[in-house]
Amino acid sequence: MSDPSRDIRIGDTERQQALQVLGEHMSAGRIDITEYGERSAKITTAKTRGELMSLFYDLPDPRPQFVAPVPMFNEPVRTPARRWEGAVVPVVGIATVILFFALVRNPLIFLLVPAVAILWAQWNGRRR
Repeated sequence: MSDPSRDIRIGDTERQQALQVLGEHMSAGRIDITEYGERSAKITTAKTRGELMSLFYDLPDPRPQFVAPVPMFNEPVRTPARRWEGAVVPVVGIATVILFFALVRNPLIFLLVPAVAILWAQWNGRRR
């Protein structure tokens, strides 16, 4: 059974680290300059961890090290549902219509509705 982590794609950071490790092997005399050139060319074109590690199969440690892959998207945080929060928008809408028709004599008081809604949202946001 093959290792699924071998299919994970690598980036420039992993390639740079592999070139550094390969340089250490050349400095230790394990590979010559020609072999270093061939392997470094393959390192720069490697796309997966498996391709990169196959270039170190016959060499002892040190070998390139990989960090655990970081998920692209974080799992959503589950917060307890509050049933009343879903009813706020419809209730405000209905109250707005009722207030409009009830207070036609003084429409300036109608401006209190968005002001109260904004203040409530600010207060509710600070509590969390």
